[in-house]
Amino acid sequence: MVTSDFLVIGGGIIGLSIARELRRRFADARIVVVEKEAWCGAHASGRNSGVLHAGFYYSPDSLKAKFTRLGNEQLTAYCEDKKLPLNKCGKLVVAKHEGELASLDELLRRGRANGIALEEVTEQEAKAIEPRVKTYRRALFSPRTATVDPLSVVNAVQADALAEGIRIHHGTTYEGRNNHQVRTNRETYEAGYVVNAAGLYADKIAQDFGFSERYRILPFKGLYLYSNEPPGAIRTNIYPVPDLRNPFLGVHFTVTVSGRVKIGPTAIPALWREQYRGLNNFRPGELIEVVGQGLGLLLHSRFDFARLALSEMAKYSRSRMVALASELVNGVELRQFQQWGEPGIRAQLLDIREKRLEMDFIVEGDHRSIHVLNAVSPAFTCAIPFSGYVCDRIRALTG
Repeated sequence: MVTSDFLVIGGGIIGLSIARELRRRFADARIVVVEKEAWCGAHASGRNSGVLHAGFYYSPDSLKAKFTRLGNEQLTAYCEDKKLPLNKCGKLVVAKHEGELASLDELLRRGRANGIALEEVTEQEAKAIEPRVKTYRRALFSPRTATVDPLSVVNAVQADALAEGIRIHHGTTYEGRNNHQVRTNRETYEAGYVVNAAGLYADKIAQDFGFSERYRILPFKGLYLYSNEPPGAIRTNIYPVPDLRNPFLGVHFTVTVSGRVKIGPTAIPALWREQYRGLNNFRPGELIEVVGQGLGLLLHSRFDFARLALSEMAKYSRSRMVALASELVNGVELRQFQQWGEPGIRAQLLDIREKRLEMDFIVEGDHRSIHVLNAVSPAFTCAIPFSGYVCDRIRALTG
């Protein structure tokens, strides 16, 4: 039996950041993080794009809008303090035709409402920032957008957590609960308070505690293609105008910390929660559940899920990915993109009653436990202030 004041389930950037915030607020507390993999950040936290978002996509009344600007500032400062790789390359959002200009204007409106540094630029000014860019008449430039090496950040946060006296138990998988005890494949934990930051399995764990009644995780696979052009071939991140009705941003160019370019990601509906490659991690029960939820969206969703699914599945093709990327940048050729990166899985929350994909962070809890149910992009950017929000909720729930 392992006893703790706080037990955090999940050793990604969110779980580790919450554990560190708990340490700041409860200096003498016994805090334990359990992570089912052999290292922290093995899933979304270590496989994401590495982009530190600025915060202009999100409606001003959302938690994402509240935390992204501050998170960008805090995580940028953290990387600078720790001397972690950081590329302050900025981001252009470009329009392909007249019909996208209204959405570009909406992004500018949201950015200003959220207090984000955001510049409206002409086509000529956009080309001065990136000579190869394509845009219709105008674009937006975000000088605060940057890129990091996500696993380097997770490793640094983990090292800080250990130095602060937080215990991290790797290879420890949640298996269930008995009253105030949490069972794992190794030890049983007696915890004063449980924090569920388990990503792809957050909903399953939450259900054991009586939460996530109307929510289920629906996994989407993200793939990137790497360019074989030399570093510096593209100067800045380049994104299309997104469809603001869904939480995905479309195929875009990301400039990594090394200066290499990748295109993606996809948002391909996965058939089970950890469907990274082949039949690895295959679970028949998950297949049945995920396919069932997908069929429900096909029939009853408030957006065109069939169109989204078909368009995303087409991106398994390199030629399709490159064709989409070529709409944003000149001189893009199929021969330049031969190498697929490591896949990632987005733990996207689905409201099974309303048949909609949740766009904002969602947290549920009580005086015994709290559950981070929806922590999708830009959760990596938001990790530091979002952890403060979760700890505020814990304090309010526990009195």
